[in-house]
Amino acid sequence: MALKATIHKATLNIADMDRHYYADHHLTVAQHPSETDQRMMIRLLAFALNASETPEFTKGLSTDDEPELWQKDLTGEIEVWIELGLPEEDRLRKACNRAGKVILYTYGDRAFPVWWDKHHGKLERFDNLTIFQLPGDSTEALAKLANRSMSFQVTIQDGEVTFSNDSNLVTITPEQRLIQS
Repeated sequence: MALKATIHKATLNIADMDRHYYADHHLTVAQHPSETDQRMMIRLLAFALNASETPEFTKGLSTDDEPELWQKDLTGEIEVWIELGLPEEDRLRKACNRAGKVILYTYGDRAFPVWWDKHHGKLERFDNLTIFQLPGDSTEALAKLANRSMSFQVTIQDGEVTFSNDSNLVTITPEQRLIQS
């Protein structure tokens, strides 16, 4: 018997002072059976960092040719492709060819340096790719906030993201990795 996704309801009250974007988003997030709470919460973080009227979650882990999130224009063209983790160079190449902008959020403090050493030279040619590294201690703290029903005030200011609810506060500072040598 196949395991089913766990459905989470999340409300994000976003105040992004860096982009002057202020809105409430009521989201339904399907957590794949093999997806950790950390990864699911990083999807919410990626949504908050790129929030607008059009980003949407995709089938993600269960589909090879879709990112975690994307933003399409009215014609169906992919404007922004948002990826998580440590993907292979060919996946990022395909994404850069299909979308106007590709954003990768990496996590996993121990695995990232090995991945970076292997791939950063090949990724230099993609001028529409932006890579952010998320600190492991912060994403682990964010994972502890995972629940079937969640409501967060998300504040983004000076590149720092704060997720807070009635009893917890987690601050994450994504570090942009420069690809050019």
